[in-house]
Amino acid sequence: MGDLRSFGGVQLARVDYNAQMDRKALLERITSDPSVCHGKACVRGTRIMVSVVLANLADGMTADELLAEYPSLSAEDIQASLAYAAELAGEEDFTPLRGQAGA
Repeated sequence: MGDLRSFGGVQLARVDYNAQMDRKALLERITSDPSVCHGKACVRGTRIMVSVVLANLADGMTADELLAEYPSLSAEDIQASLAYAAELAGEEDFTPLRGQAGA
């Protein structure tokens, strides 16, 4: 696997296409099932929505805190959530959020 880097105090493997866990493998950790969390993207085998992982990280929670709060989550699941967000942000029809009028 590629070299390691720290994210929020947790060592995460750097993802490259020559690594054992490439981006495709990471994205396979994210699932969407209409019968689970109304079809929202979740970490495979859990009801932990990707949006919850991302929101907690955006709010300043460290990866260690997130792993402690959600014991069924792994560092790879956090990395997969970030990879999923990166894929969505790269979509051509992605519409950025707009500020309020007059703001």
